[in-house]
Amino acid sequence: MPEQQLDKTSLTESRKKQHDEFEIDLMEILRKIIFIRKTLYKAAGVGLLIGVIIALSIPKLYTVNVMLSPEMGRNKGNNGLAGLDASFLGSPTSGGDATDALNAFLSSDIVSSTPFLLKLLAINIPTMNVNTSMDLNTYLDEQSVPWWSYVIGLPNLITNGIKSIFTDEDIKNSKGEEQGTIELTKEQSTKIEILRKSIAVKVDNKTAITNVTITLQNPKVAAIVADSIVNKLQECIIAYRISKAKEDCAYLEKLFKERQQEYYTAQKKYANYVDAHDNLILQSVRAEQERLQSDMSLAYQVYSQVANQLQVGRAKVQEEKPVFAVVEPAVIPLQPSGVGMKIYILLFSVLSVICTMGWLLIGRKVWASLKYEIKRK
Repeated sequence: MPEQQLDKTSLTESRKKQHDEFEIDLMEILRKIIFIRKTLYKAAGVGLLIGVIIALSIPKLYTVNVMLSPEMGRNKGNNGLAGLDASFLGSPTSGGDATDALNAFLSSDIVSSTPFLLKLLAINIPTMNVNTSMDLNTYLDEQSVPWWSYVIGLPNLITNGIKSIFTDEDIKNSKGEEQGTIELTKEQSTKIEILRKSIAVKVDNKTAITNVTITLQNPKVAAIVADSIVNKLQECIIAYRISKAKEDCAYLEKLFKERQQEYYTAQKKYANYVDAHDNLILQSVRAEQERLQSDMSLAYQVYSQVANQLQVGRAKVQEEKPVFAVVEPAVIPLQPSGVGMKIYILLFSVLSVICTMGWLLIGRKVWASLKYEIKRK
């Protein structure tokens, strides 16, 4: 028992000793911090200055968000115009839902595709001068960038300049789409990548609610481009959805004209034969008259059926056109998005103080010991 009490007493004393040492270390660190406080004040001032420079160098960005609610998939069973179409064309219909290859759930992929962004680069945007306008392609050239972007890009600029002296390459212009391929210039490729980074599209898998977000340096331009994205996205999906119906309608138009001409020809033959043999009562004349009348009736039936199919086809083009409801339109933002100047100032001031404190309290001693070890070796 006395031995156990002795062990407990020694353990308690060691803990008290560690606690006292820890308090002494904290007091020593606090004393050192107080001793270098003037240096830390200067470091905070330097950090504040750096924060102001960084904040002023980074262009202000404005974000516009548009919320779109597209029409969900529609049952294309034996109902409505689809059922009428099946009854006229004699084609079977399925009771399930038809799945489109291109729908609202692919909005993100559609907007980020190269053909879509190429069309977007050609949209007109207003300028300060009311009488003039520019396209988005030209506007992207006028966007400002931080000064350090020029410093970072200087080596590449010098390298490209030297290459251009020793190589004789013609500047290629974009030829657009040719046989399913797209040839872009380096400038177009760069701007398309800029747009890809500036545009974000999110689709809710349950409700199909689509949020289109774009961030640019001009609030009015951002709102115009966001509205253009939504309009072109609607046009793209609508064009696909009604393309098959329009092809069917065009085919029925052609078929209608052919059957109409056949009916008119049969009608004219019958009328001419009746006029020429009006006073004759021969059996052969009657037989030929009945045959011509039968041909005319058959041509009329086919012509009438195709006419009905054409009406259904024209209505189906409108039926296939999806409906888009703009829940939240493009609103010109009043305040810039992203990190403000206060955050930059606070961040760089704190970082500057921490780095200075770390160097004076720890880093300087470590560096001195490393130099000493190097000299000994």
